[in-house]
Amino acid sequence: MHARRTFTAALIAASLGLAGLAGAAPTPQGQSGDGQNRRVRIHNQTGVALQTLQAADVRTGTFGADLLGGTPVASGASVPVTIDDGAGGCLYDLRAGLAGGQTLLRENINVCRIADYYLTR
Repeated sequence: MHARRTFTAALIAASLGLAGLAGAAPTPQGQSGDGQNRRVRIHNQTGVALQTLQAADVRTGTFGADLLGGTPVASGASVPVTIDDGAGGCLYDLRAGLAGGQTLLRENINVCRIADYYLTR
């Protein structure tokens, strides 16, 4: 009986310890902790190089940094990006800067529901 109580107490302590660690572990900055997958492969089908790509949560309308990190994407190529500002939203507006100066705006893209997005003009 004593061994069973000791085992049970150890199991409870371990469970509480793991739960405490899980609760204390911060999510990386810029990532929502809701388990939604916001990784999207952007397919550039515009006919010109994709120079920049920014996203704005539709609730705020504030565009973030360039998701391409300054690396252009050739026409016909694709690149995976994570579209997540950490606020838990799924609907984003995308602003794409193309070679030649043209800017494309695509609104209300549900990045939690798609795996691929085909950018066209």
